[in-house]
Amino acid sequence: MLEEHTITCPYCGEPIVVVVDSSAGDQRYIEDCFVCCQPIDIQVALDADGTVASIQADQENG
Repeated sequence: MLEEHTITCPYCGEPIVVVVDSSAGDQRYIEDCFVCCQPIDIQVALDADGTVASIQADQENG
């Protein structure tokens, strides 16, 4: 199941929308900010029932 979530870019501070596939389990991936094009390290944690528990967005090197 695909879900849209809004995160804040850790570089420029702009809100951006990411799409999370909640059927894929916990995830970690790099996605470029749509505003400043910097690489964001995104970590998604799911609850036991498959709902998004948290989304962490950090600078790739931080």
